[in-house]
Amino acid sequence: GDSMRGSYLGPEFNQVQIQNILSGLGAKFSILSDSEFFEKTATVLADGKAVGWFQGRMEFGPRALGARSILGDPRSPQMQKLLNLKVKYRESFRPFAPAVLREDVSDWFELETDSPYMLLVADVREDRRIAMTDEQQSLFGIDKLNIPRSDIPAVTHVDYSARVQTVHANTNPRFYALIRSFKEKTGCPVLVNTSFNVRGEPIVGSPEDAFRCFMGTELDYVVIGNCLLAKSDQDPELLSQYHLHLEKD
Repeated sequence: GDSMRGSYLGPEFNQVQIQNILSGLGAKFSILSDSEFFEKTATVLADGKAVGWFQGRMEFGPRALGARSILGDPRSPQMQKLLNLKVKYRESFRPFAPAVLREDVSDWFELETDSPYMLLVADVREDRRIAMTDEQQSLFGIDKLNIPRSDIPAVTHVDYSARVQTVHANTNPRFYALIRSFKEKTGCPVLVNTSFNVRGEPIVGSPEDAFRCFMGTELDYVVIGNCLLAKSDQDPELLSQYHLHLEKD
């Protein structure tokens, strides 16, 4: 077993606390049952939406491992650029990592072992890659970077590698259940997983942090506990523009 318990060792908030905090902030949200929750979240991800994910105990360490994460559809050729420019407010070429169901990792990556802490780099399987044409190979810089290199281009590096996180049902059952639901809808057991924050700020630690980050970026949805929040439902007076206050890199 994993004596670190997946590194989920930080603070957590129960459903009543979450609802009270969100109500006090003026947030508009739906409260979903578990079956509705996973199905709805997987659906909006499959529709190409960027989703903030705040569940259970916070991760301890330098990686977002599916407790305080921003998630997206790795099959989308636009997702990497969208998350970088509209959520992280940084250069469009910055890479993202794949979170994959442990039992499916070897079907998508050249990896046969656990990588629960997003520390191992492995190549995308050759049968999942998209070969570049001679014309594409002659491109340079961002133009070349934007060419899809695999069935999951949002998490595939320029050399066909990826920094893999294997997701395990025993350490993070809710994240595991979400990816399984996404797989049932799409056939893909992988999600883009990056930290729930903007450039220059720490990862969100509370429901209040999560809501403010949601309202200050172009995230489409956020799920906090069993509360689902859509940007379109929120009071426009609560919107802010983080990127106007960020220092340049």
